[in-house]
Amino acid sequence: MPPPPQQKPENVLKRAHELMGVGQQQAALVLLHEHITSKRSRNVPITSLEPVMLMLVEQSVEQKKGKLAKDALYQYKNISQNTNVGTIELVLKKFIELAEEKVKTAQAKADDVQSSLETTAATASVDDLEASETPESILLSTVSGEQSRDRTDRAIVTPWLKFLWETYRTVLDILRNNARLEIMYQSTAMQAFEFCQKYTRKTEFRRLCELLRNHVQTAAKYSSQMHAINLNDPDTLQRHLETRFQQLNVAVELELWQEAFRSVEDIHTLLNLSKRPPKNIMMANYYEKLTRIFLVGENYLFHAAAWSRYYNLLRQSASIVASGQSKKGDNPATSEADLSKAASFVLLSALAIPVISTSRSRGALVDIDEAKKNKNSRLTHLLGMAQAPTRAVLFKDAMSKGLLKRARPEIRELYNILEVDFHPLSICQKISPILTKIGADAEMEKYILPLQQVILTRLFQQLSQVYETVDLKFVEDLARFPEPFQVTRDTIEKFIMNGNKKGDLAIRMDHATGVLSFDTDVFSSTKAIQAGSSSGSAESETSSVQRLQNTPSEIVRTQLTRLAKSLYITCQYVDPSFNEARIKAREAAYTRAKAGAEQEHRDTLARKEVIHKRKEEASEIQARKEKEIAAAKRLQAAKLEEAETKRLAQEQEEREKKRREAELAKVRQDEVKKAAAELKLDKNIDLDSLDTTDLRLMKLSQLEREKNEINEKMRITGKRIDHLERAFRQEEAKKLPQDFEQQRERDLEEYEKTKAQTLKDAEAKHKENVELKHRLTRLVPFYDSFRESVVERRHDEFEKRRRDAEKELERLVAQRRKEFRERKIREKRELEEQERILREEEERAAKEAEEKAARDEKKRQEFQELKAVREKERQEALEMAALQERRAEEAAKRRAEAKAAGGPISRAAPDRSDSSDRRPPLPLAGAKMGWREKEKLRAEGKEIPSARTESPAAAPAPSRAPPMERTDSNDRPAGPPRLALAGGKPSWRDREAAKTGGAPSGGVPLSRGRSGRGEEEFPGPKPAAAHSPAPAPAGDSLRPSGSTGKFVPPHLRNKS
Repeated sequence: MPPPPQQKPENVLKRAHELMGVGQQQAALVLLHEHITSKRSRNVPITSLEPVMLMLVEQSVEQKKGKLAKDALYQYKNISQNTNVGTIELVLKKFIELAEEKVKTAQAKADDVQSSLETTAATASVDDLEASETPESILLSTVSGEQSRDRTDRAIVTPWLKFLWETYRTVLDILRNNARLEIMYQSTAMQAFEFCQKYTRKTEFRRLCELLRNHVQTAAKYSSQMHAINLNDPDTLQRHLETRFQQLNVAVELELWQEAFRSVEDIHTLLNLSKRPPKNIMMANYYEKLTRIFLVGENYLFHAAAWSRYYNLLRQSASIVASGQSKKGDNPATSEADLSKAASFVLLSALAIPVISTSRSRGALVDIDEAKKNKNSRLTHLLGMAQAPTRAVLFKDAMSKGLLKRARPEIRELYNILEVDFHPLSICQKISPILTKIGADAEMEKYILPLQQVILTRLFQQLSQVYETVDLKFVEDLARFPEPFQVTRDTIEKFIMNGNKKGDLAIRMDHATGVLSFDTDVFSSTKAIQAGSSSGSAESETSSVQRLQNTPSEIVRTQLTRLAKSLYITCQYVDPSFNEARIKAREAAYTRAKAGAEQEHRDTLARKEVIHKRKEEASEIQARKEKEIAAAKRLQAAKLEEAETKRLAQEQEEREKKRREAELAKVRQDEVKKAAAELKLDKNIDLDSLDTTDLRLMKLSQLEREKNEINEKMRITGKRIDHLERAFRQEEAKKLPQDFEQQRERDLEEYEKTKAQTLKDAEAKHKENVELKHRLTRLVPFYDSFRESVVERRHDEFEKRRRDAEKELERLVAQRRKEFRERKIREKRELEEQERILREEEERAAKEAEEKAARDEKKRQEFQELKAVREKERQEALEMAALQERRAEEAAKRRAEAKAAGGPISRAAPDRSDSSDRRPPLPLAGAKMGWREKEKLRAEGKEIPSARTESPAAAPAPSRAPPMERTDSNDRPAGPPRLALAGGKPSWRDREAAKTGGAPSGGVPLSRGRSGRGEEEFPGPKPAAAHSPAPAPAGDSLRPSGSTGKFVPPHLRNKS
């Protein structure tokens, strides 16, 4: 069936309006979709196709047909992306606006429904005011009272929210990796973020973030495609950064911290790709969000590091704005209050870093586990720091920048209490009012719990330097905090156990007596007695804990060091020469250093150059390796892509095959159903067990049965009609004469009436004509004069036209004559040209024939010369052969004389020149001829064959059989001897040899007991018959030999 004719977009639009006017919106949508997705629509102007697309989008939103809209939008993008990008943006914006309006309408409808339900429930009539709360009403309110709003939203709003989400996904998929539509893509992503934030769609937000990541990866993978985005472009990268920052903001607002951390990693990756430095206001937002993420993750160390980076950025922005190097709008707010707030948070977050690690493994900052190291390395890179931060480094950096002056007074006092002063008995008492102030601030209240851990750590560290044992009740009294932040005894015990486990504390607890004992073993190796140990804590070796005195174990460990220092100072005072020798040694060292400074400088420069060269070589090797790895990756990717393409093609082929099979099965099933409906089969019959052949047979039988029934009915009906007609005619025959008389009378009466009327009408008409003639007679003269004038006028016109026609005829005749003469001249010229061309061709052919004859004559002469040379060579060869024959005869004569003299027969090898006494070579087909055979042929005057043929030695020697004359068939008497089989017919050679008295060309027939080679194996003299056999008669070759041979038919056996 041929495809339907292509319709114009205007006609399709008009037809869609007509369908919508009669309530067939779905048919209108299908019509619009088929027109857009048709291949013929690719050549339609975009201005004509745009209204069709807008109507399709409207109908898709009305009917919630997102898949149809997606398919049509993809096709429309492919059609118009190379010519008009604005129309794509217009259609997609219209699509999103319609979906958003539907969501707003659904929300308003849900609000109306909910308000009506609440109003109905409030104004419902109550039968008994005292018993208004019945058990049934209580159960119903428990089950559905508070959830009625949710059910309303699920029924009305949720479907449209889902459709709006699919709309955003569809638009982002259509706009991805297209540089012309990049701005629209980013704005759509922003709208999708607003959608997730407004309606708190956390699941959709995760999917949206993953979708955007996949789009970026796809853009990097297919960057060579036409219109693909270039991530190296600063503007493109800036737009992606703005989108990721908005994604980070929404993730933080929705409290999706894992997604926020992934967003931070995305931003960091884009920042590394960017060649343009990001704006300070964006980086301030970046660090501020990192502080919130790390705080939620309870990673207080990197939380404090993020605050430190944020404060450094504020100070840098303030200096840049003050110097006028940057706009104020590109930098965050840098007022004194903002700097004071940031400084307070930097100091407070650093103080809140736990001294004792809260992780499960041993070690606080860098875990032994490799995964922990990798994680800390990733976090360090996210903050843009060269090395991992520590608590001591953060405090050192804060002090160097004067944060104490900017921080709030209570934060400054808290720092002095925890890091400077030593007061184990009043530390909690002094900190309690500060914690009250901090707890009053909602933003700083989150630091109370980690600060309590730090306070307890300082408390036990300071108590361990003053006491050996202390009562647990006394410790509880010391560790008292304000009312909302009190700690229990269980919390203190848990803290002590964790500190012992990490190795930061060395405390033993006696629950029976309620006493805490600090470790006083002088040989203890625990890390807790080292005040600056950092193995299990977040402090470095330069700990800020104030020391009152050394512990016994420290005294034991440092006694040798202290003894060495004392002896060194004593030597300086007792022996003055010790100082002199030390001073001389120092001066000598200075002299040596000064003398070798120049050489050392040159050595250093040379070493630096060598190191630089090695670095360059290493970088070249690394670049080469990276290039090879990249090439291998590209090849692997190409292979994977090819395999994926093949797999997809195979899957597509399988799907197409299954689809065709399903369509064929469906067509067969429809045919079966249609045939069953036509046959009106019983409903109990299983149609699946029937095929078209069975149904065709059933249909034929039914048609035959119906035909028989109709024929029977026709026969019965015809018989009935025959009987009825016969009865009618029998009754009619009785009344025909009477009816004939009546009819005759009626016809006669009618005739008389018609005759009288006709005569009357003719008489009246004759009178009228006579009157008309008398009246018109008066007009005859006027008619005659008018007629003559008209005839005369028309005669003049005719004469004029005739003269004009004659002139035109003469002109045309003259023109035709002229054309005829010109045509004759042209034909004559063409004929002469053809004769000239033909004459030239004949001359050229004659010339070529002469040249060819000359070439043939030259070839013939060359051939005659070559023939003469060959004849001369042949004569020389004949002479040579004759010479050899004479020598052979002389040799035979000498042997005969020697034999006749009775001398001993020599056992030496026979003379090879005697061809009659040597064993003839086997007549094998395809054997190569020897030089003797060739010389013999030359002596006989025969032609030497060029290709490998049967050896001529197989033929009998010239002395034994006369040579046969050469015939026209070019056949030689060569080859193996013919076998005289029973029933065999003689050949024409045998017959010719019999006539001339010669032997057959095939040689002597072999007998069944001989080898056919003569009697050469006997040492005695050979009989003469062996050398010259008598020629057999012609009939002997037909006589059977009597031995086994060829089968002879019965009708040939008696012919011999």
